[in-house]
Amino acid sequence: MANVELTPNLSRHVHCEALSVEGSDIRQVLLAVCAANEPLRRYLLDDQDRLRKHVTVFIDNTQIADRKTLSDPVTPSSSVYIAQALSGG
Repeated sequence: MANVELTPNLSRHVHCEALSVEGSDIRQVLLAVCAANEPLRRYLLDDQDRLRKHVTVFIDNTQIADRKTLSDPVTPSSSVYIAQALSGG
């Protein structure tokens, strides 16, 4: 199972903790994360289950390449980090 961590700034909006989920690509992993924490879905995915523009995902310290279909592969030993961009001054 892939280990998933979320940036701490997301916890200001919704309770979220690190977790382990099944999935062979980042789409499956993100959908599993959202299934485990439904309020988190609106911060990560749009209404068509695409990654929101202000969210960045890393698999084993490498930023995902496919933001549209989320086909980047994930292995059971992968570490996934989900970051939400911050704005303001």
